[in-house]
Amino acid sequence: MRNIVVAGAGLAGLRTVQELRNQGFAGTLTLVGAEPHRPYDRPPLSKAVLAGESGPVELPADWAQLDCEVLLGRRAESLALHADRPGGTLHTTGGPLPFDGLAVATGASPIRLPGPGAQHVVRTLDDCRALAPELRAGARVVIVGAGFIGAEVATVAAGRGCRVTVVEAADAPLAGALGSAAGALTTGWYAEAGVELRCGIRVAAVEDGGLALVGGEMPADVVIAAVGVRPDVGWLAGSGLAVERGLLVDGAMRTSRPEVVAAGDCAAWWSRRFGCRLPAEHWTLAKDAPEVAAATLLGREAVYDAPPYFWSEQFGRMVQYAGHHRGADRMVLRGDPADPSWAALWLTGSRLDAILAVDRPRDLVQGRRLIADAAELDPDRAADPQVMLRNAVGVRC
Repeated sequence: MRNIVVAGAGLAGLRTVQELRNQGFAGTLTLVGAEPHRPYDRPPLSKAVLAGESGPVELPADWAQLDCEVLLGRRAESLALHADRPGGTLHTTGGPLPFDGLAVATGASPIRLPGPGAQHVVRTLDDCRALAPELRAGARVVIVGAGFIGAEVATVAAGRGCRVTVVEAADAPLAGALGSAAGALTTGWYAEAGVELRCGIRVAAVEDGGLALVGGEMPADVVIAAVGVRPDVGWLAGSGLAVERGLLVDGAMRTSRPEVVAAGDCAAWWSRRFGCRLPAEHWTLAKDAPEVAAATLLGREAVYDAPPYFWSEQFGRMVQYAGHHRGADRMVLRGDPADPSWAALWLTGSRLDAILAVDRPRDLVQGRRLIADAAELDPDRAADPQVMLRNAVGVRC
């Protein structure tokens, strides 16, 4: 390949550019992104940046050494692949970009609520810059969605003196990410922070002055939609590439065309470890999978199959998760959720599939290793928070 284009100038796009150079690609390299900003770190946006404690953090990159043309403020519009040979053209709002190889890293876009009223989302730097001035002391702030982003924004808003209400359609916070049983263990955190949590509430529309609910209404000065994201792959319609809740790729981050790979939030990747496609909306995947995507694009054998990992800072707690718990037989609590620190383990038989750690970083580190090793645990010992998790390996006879 002589000419590679990377579509998407977030963490996954930058890491792909870096890995292509690290792995010896010496041809023409172009990074194109929809935002007007150079790649920056996204996780702090809903935490320190929104709280005004720090500015945006530009991701480190030696642009001179990378020898990469950076085209910002250009959104991908469509993709035309050659029928008779590798390569094609990426069509953007700034014009066409021919390529021999393409890495798709266009990320995801936040889901917005229906209705004519004003609403905020928290996904980009510009989103945070628009929302931050609205979080004034005494403002009635309603956040729709009690997932990780909703909880993080609620933490910031409450800390700035806002009157915060979080409404959630499910029966517990974090039900979508952790399941209702585990998510319910975090319910008390909201009241401790002075945040009203209302579960089982469905929103019909955002109206002027608040929310129209199914069966009622809720006044608000500020409405924030935190109901999830969708992979930004609509522009691939008609390209011939398979799209289903993301651009479908195998463990090598390869699409049905060998000259096209994908990484980051837009990719629906296949995990051999768990035998299914896993969601890609996590920082660590955007950071690590591009190493495999770059190798694949350069014709080398590589597979990404690390257990998923993500974290959240909410209500004064560090919440960390590793693995994939859907399909697990049972959840085992490690410690008392009423205590400052505890963990939850998901087991299939005695094999550790996933771990949720609340202010127990050592458990998380050891749990990630055990999941990667498909380790089997003694459930009774694993449930004892005084026993190091690595010492719970082995099933009793």
